[in-house]
Order: sequence, then structure tokens, then C-alpha cells
Amino acid sequence: MRICFLGVGEAFDEHYPNTSLLVSFPDPDGDAHVLLDCGFTAPAAYYRHAPDDARTCSALDAVWISHFHGDHFLGLPLLLLRFWEEGRTLPLTIVGQAGVEEKVWAAFELAYPGFRPRLNFPLLFFEAVPGEVIHVAGARWSFALGDHSAVTPCLAVRLDRDGQSVVYSGDGRPSPATAELAQGVGLLVHEAYGLELDTPGHGGVPGCLKLARDVRARNLALVHVNRRVRQESAGTIRAILAEAMGVYGVLPEPGDVITLEHGPDHG
Repeated sequence: MRICFLGVGEAFDEHYPNTSLLVSFPDPDGDAHVLLDCGFTAPAAYYRHAPDDARTCSALDAVWISHFHGDHFLGLPLLLLRFWEEGRTLPLTIVGQAGVEEKVWAAFELAYPGFRPRLNFPLLFFEAVPGEVIHVAGARWSFALGDHSAVTPCLAVRLDRDGQSVVYSGDGRPSPATAELAQGVGLLVHEAYGLELDTPGHGGVPGCLKLARDVRARNLALVHVNRRVRQESAGTIRAILAEAMGVYGVLPEPGDVITLEHGPDHG
């Protein structure tokens, strides 16, 4: 399993693209690729940082939308349009919580009015339900509700395939449900908006480290750090991660890749 950090920024960051990950699963018949979140700036980051084998218009198999805030899903109309412009014909699966189909098509219509009938590839929608499991792109998907917003709830997602696993939190503080989801995970990717323990609706560095220890995550990557905190304290965050987790705790840059080797990911 290969995880490429296309973007690692929060909504307002002028230097770092919105947080978005490309998860790739090796396969002799052609790797499968899943995009986790697609905010305002994610499409450009996709074409800038995705590995060559994932950059063609037909390579992407599925998109996950953690919640319906613009920095997590409003890049999707542009990505769909580029796939159309490049001649995609294969279906694309989009997974998100209740209402995902309606939200995606409403956003597409606002961005490109009247263009939907011209898309020459179908979109297949799956609604994610906490506690339930689906199988997409050859992986096992499971979900849990994080602590983000009562108005716009956010789901964490776990992908398992071939003995490897990744959990991506989207936005929100760790919750008992996300802790259960992340037990023994190979890579925990969690938003850490600040250096303090608690921020309403958002994770912090200390809480993410505690979660990683509690669930025995093998690797931890912190994303969606407040732009001012990142500018002023990236070195401090990396030092905290190094002291707590050594090389297994990272504050990634756009384009960074973590590869989880085949076999058990938790020992």
C-alpha cells in the first residue's frame, strides 16, 4: 500500500494545498487508486504530485469525501471536468455519507451549469454508514464518526487490503469511535490543527499522539495543521513526533509518500 500526500493544508493555507491523499494498492493487473478528500485546491495537487501511474484520466478508481466542507469536496467538479476533457470513459466510484450523490451533483451544476449530460463516464455512489463495511477498489472500507461539527458531521475512514491498513480522520478530534476504528492500524493520518490538547471540532498534536499510542498505530502522519502554527512551529511539531515515535511519526510535505510493505502491519 502506498500513500501519497497530495496536500496537507487547512482551508485557508496559501502555501499548502487542501489535505488530500492518494492511496494506491499494488496489483499485477494494474494498481488501484483511491483519492481521500478533494477540496478546492486538490485537483491541481493531484496532477502535480500523484505518481505517474495514477495521473491518467482513467487511473483513479474511487473518491472518498469525509464531509461536506468546501476544502474537502468542492474540488470534485473540476476533477470530474478534467477527466471528461481527457476522455475518461470508465466509471468512477464516489463514497461519502448520506446525501453524497445529491451534494456532488449540486456542486457540479453550480460549477458548470448544464454540463452533467456531457460527462461520458458514469459516477457510482455509495453511502457510508458508521459501523458498516463496504468493498470498493479491492479494499475493505469501514467508517466512524469523528468529533467535528454537529451541522456538518465528518466520518473517518479505514481502508484494509492485503494485510495493510490506513485510517484517515478527515476533520475532528479523536472520538471513542475513531479510536475503535484505528486499532492496530498501519498508518494513522489525523488532522492536528494546533499544538494545544483540544480545539473545538479539531484535533491537536498531543491528542493525536495519545490516540496513536492507545490504538498501537505503527505510523502517524499529522495533516491539516493551522497555517500560522505550521509556519511558526513545524520544527517543534517534528521534534515532538521524533521524540514520541522516532521515524514513524511525520509532518508530511505535499508529494511525500509512505509505503506500507506487504504483510502484517502491526506487531
